[in-house]
Amino acid sequence: MKIIQLTDTHLMPSGHSVNGIDPEKQLRAAVADIVEKHADADLLVMTGDLCNHGDPEAYAILKDILSSVPFPVRLMLGNHDDRANFVTAFAEHPRDENGFIQSFQDTEFGRLIFLDSHEPNVIGGIFGADRLAFLEAALAGAGELPATVFIHHPPMDCGIAHFDHIGMHDDGAVMDVLSAHKGGVRHIVFGHIHVPMAGTSSSGIAYSSGQACSHRFITDLTDPMPYWTGGNPCYRIIEIGTYGFRAYDAQVGEVVTGRAPICEGP
Repeated sequence: MKIIQLTDTHLMPSGHSVNGIDPEKQLRAAVADIVEKHADADLLVMTGDLCNHGDPEAYAILKDILSSVPFPVRLMLGNHDDRANFVTAFAEHPRDENGFIQSFQDTEFGRLIFLDSHEPNVIGGIFGADRLAFLEAALAGAGELPATVFIHHPPMDCGIAHFDHIGMHDDGAVMDVLSAHKGGVRHIVFGHIHVPMAGTSSSGIAYSSGQACSHRFITDLTDPMPYWTGGNPCYRIIEIGTYGFRAYDAQVGEVVTGRAPICEGP
């Protein structure tokens, strides 16, 4: 199956920028490219920080932009979002019994699990007992099937100084629960850090982040005050199949400098 990931879009009311970038312009370009090139996708997942201040006008813009997407969409919350305003704008979106924006979807390649790490007035992620109960039940229901997990905050140390104090505040609980799943975890997909990253946990779980569609950091692992920069609108193409999990970065508006010949091999 093909999943498109967008992350950290940080929408503002029209005409407003964030750290020198117009997030609405970025997202409209990314979605137009997705609709043009990936109409065969099975799902679009937006992994949080949908809007920069979680205001109703920005969610209305998001709803308008997504109206052109011809396949299902799962939206997730990040620390910049507002759960109440989101629910007002997207009342039909799946929620768990406690009102968190959490859900799962079964596919022929395992269960997709979408988690809500947003906590009002907290920059890092929160995942307490009530949210863990949902995750445990979702994993139990997956049985022997592998799980692919989507969440805004990385549930492990990302090794970037700027995020030392604004990661997941759960004492490793999410990773402990995932590590115990008998069907295994195929991959953890997240956002929050605004730069692309990939790794494997100490227990052998693979994970990776998408690059922010809006403003992003110049990658510096040791500087707690890294510089913001811009860049092309972007998204990821995720493929899950009998071969496992693959993810590809896609940039919108790249300059063509030539075309590669067919390589016959070997």
